[in-house]
Amino acid sequence: MKKEFPGWLSVAMLLAALAMCSYGALTGEAEAVMAKAVKICMECIGLG
Repeated sequence: MKKEFPGWLSVAMLLAALAMCSYGALTGEAEAVMAKAVKICMECIGLG
């Protein structure tokens, strides 16, 4: 039998995720993640 999450827990998890994403974007982490992703992709296709 499946147990469902309470409604407030889902909302709390969503708010926490939004807060963490916002913090990362405001501190410039998005640029660092994108740079690493590009580097990995270039290595995968043999250009890096």
